[in-house]
Amino acid sequence: MSEQGQGWANPAPAGLTALAVACFTFYALLTGKVDATALPLLGAWLLGGFVVQLIVGLIEYKEGGLIGANVFTVFAAFFMFTGGIEMFVKFSNAMNKVTLDARIDGWAWLVLAITLVIWTFGYLKTAPLCLNLAVICLDVACILIAFHDLGVTGPSSAIIAGNFLLLTGIMGLYTAGAIILNTSFGRTILPMGGPVIKEPKTTSLNIYKN
Repeated sequence: MSEQGQGWANPAPAGLTALAVACFTFYALLTGKVDATALPLLGAWLLGGFVVQLIVGLIEYKEGGLIGANVFTVFAAFFMFTGGIEMFVKFSNAMNKVTLDARIDGWAWLVLAITLVIWTFGYLKTAPLCLNLAVICLDVACILIAFHDLGVTGPSSAIIAGNFLLLTGIMGLYTAGAIILNTSFGRTILPMGGPVIKEPKTTSLNIYKN
């Protein structure tokens, strides 16, 4: 139900919910809660998340949200769309006993991890604390997944990455819920906290003040 005259609504809760779906399902896969027969179903959920995050990214671009627009678009393309397609490919190869060199995924994840770590400082300056925590957990998970797929670390790194993805999903859901409830009620229902990086207070004389 739209509100007339309010312009574009904040799409972040939808994008964060899609991210949480991906994080929860990857947690289940990486920690052994489900087995490889779930790959096609996971692929379908990721492709659904691709649609949501792409829409969110485009709206963020329209509204001038530099960090959110780029993060949601990159994740829509690689985390969701590419990840979803890969689930079908991996399942098909497993059924046909075809082996692929998955280390190529590690190189791609390494790019995503480095990019996200650098962009995290933008979130620490502009986003609420709950989203800061989600991004930091996601940083750790992406780094561990990259190292695991490159063969640098052992199987335990995938389990640790899965747990950090679960934390990312939980914080993403909390942030999405806080945005919806706080906006709907016009007051703080779920506190979000302030950015980690705050502007330093200055006592210098403002020479332009009348």
